[in-house]
Amino acid sequence: MVLLLLALVAASVSAQSAPHFVEVTRAAGIDFRYVNGASGRKYMPEAIGSGAAFFDADGDGFLDLYIVNGTALPGYDGPPGTNAHYRNEGDGTFADVTEATRTGDAGYGMGAAVGDVDNDGSPDLYVTNYGPNVFYHNEGHGGTFADVTDRTGLGDPGWGSHAAFADYDRDGDLDLYVANYMKFDLDANKECFTGTARSICGPLAYPGQSGVLYRNDGDLAFANATRTAGLFSNEGRQLAAVFGDCDDDGDPDLFIANDRQPNFLFLNNGDGTFAEHGIIAGVAYNEEGYAESAMGADFGDYDNDGRLDIILATFQWLPNTLYHNDGGGFFSDLTFAAHLGAPSVPYLGMAAIFFDSDNDGFLDVFITNGHLDENVREFDPDTTYPQQNQLFRNQGDGTFADVSNASGPGMLVERVSHGAALGDYDNDGDVDIFVSDSDAPHCTLLRNDYSGHNYLMVEAIGTQSNRDGLGTKIRAVAGDLVQKREIRRSYGYMGSSDVRLTLGLGRHAQVDSLQVFWPSGAVQILLNVAANQHIVIEEVTKK
Repeated sequence: MVLLLLALVAASVSAQSAPHFVEVTRAAGIDFRYVNGASGRKYMPEAIGSGAAFFDADGDGFLDLYIVNGTALPGYDGPPGTNAHYRNEGDGTFADVTEATRTGDAGYGMGAAVGDVDNDGSPDLYVTNYGPNVFYHNEGHGGTFADVTDRTGLGDPGWGSHAAFADYDRDGDLDLYVANYMKFDLDANKECFTGTARSICGPLAYPGQSGVLYRNDGDLAFANATRTAGLFSNEGRQLAAVFGDCDDDGDPDLFIANDRQPNFLFLNNGDGTFAEHGIIAGVAYNEEGYAESAMGADFGDYDNDGRLDIILATFQWLPNTLYHNDGGGFFSDLTFAAHLGAPSVPYLGMAAIFFDSDNDGFLDVFITNGHLDENVREFDPDTTYPQQNQLFRNQGDGTFADVSNASGPGMLVERVSHGAALGDYDNDGDVDIFVSDSDAPHCTLLRNDYSGHNYLMVEAIGTQSNRDGLGTKIRAVAGDLVQKREIRRSYGYMGSSDVRLTLGLGRHAQVDSLQVFWPSGAVQILLNVAANQHIVIEEVTKK
């Protein structure tokens, strides 16, 4: 009886403190269905899913939404798929403007990355495919785009998965890293079985394929710098690529989540090259010494100690993994100590994202879940193809609580979820979620209706640094709450999120000190910044 009462009290506390998400997909005018092109032949691309991007394509101050789609594969007899572009109308609804924006790529899509590569104030769009990738340049005329893939040389023909923009050489413009999954030929598709049931083959059934680093040389010209930068490797099966300054030396490092292969941690040497430190740092394998079936990943300082930690989503019957940054170039697997292990074991995680869902100043964890095989019950009756996504609330003491069932009806939805994009699409001060789903009448837009805490939204505009401000560090002090965050776009799983940084402030009514550390080395300080507003900080450099 005592245990029951304690459980009821804990559930009540969780319900009171948890955020509240509501699904508003159809009400918002988003009518999109993912096409995986499946015909029963179990081609590898069918299982990977796709991502999406939240970004202000037309410069009106509201986040638009770009959704990546699959398309027909041999043997498929349904309608083909194309990517979709939705304009935010500013009233909580979206309008399909795919044709007008000229961004409806019909390839077998995977991920989307956003970055202003020519610093003209209009964000550009990169799409990864199973097959040649596509780069759309934003023409700046209300959000119309031109396919300039051939001109830029960015049309890598491999199996692109996650892509991310970052200024790795700190020269003031954005470069691009494209993760590749594996070498897969539709004409050489293997038949794999779990027991007697046909199933998607594992990632080691096919050879690996190196990702590609493109250096921005200006005037929409890029050079393949993969080998000279020390990033070439066919050993991985790359599904996520996330930039972040994990050693706090001023330049972006690169973490790559590999499926059934050791993860990579490429530390930036500051001279245009990287060195791989995954094993030394303790992030190549989990605490049991296994190379995880890693899917999505993210950098974030979940314990507010000033160092970037790593969250990683993994396959079913394995725990998602939390790597704590101990400093000095070393990480520790604190998954179970942080209470993230056991609740994640029954699920197949895809996207893994740090964000402050309730604006209390501590980063929570969001995981999208969904199996790869629609017939999974034939060989694993203890699971399902659609699965519930999970939200873990940061308790502020180094541990998390699973509040998935207490965070509104939107978190109770069970679908085959893959990529996700985060952003405050309704500009109300909290972070909303879009989830790309594979086996549903539509995808999932989750509106965050939590209003219990204060916030500050920061938009950074670089002048000497890249205009997006990617890689800019923000240190905010509000009373006893101290947090350090980075401006970024690409993280999680094949998605790109709001470049504006939403800082949760809890009950604090102002930020006492806001320090801005730009990639150029410039530092700006703002004092006594009132809460609950959107501020724009333009880089100022001393002459």
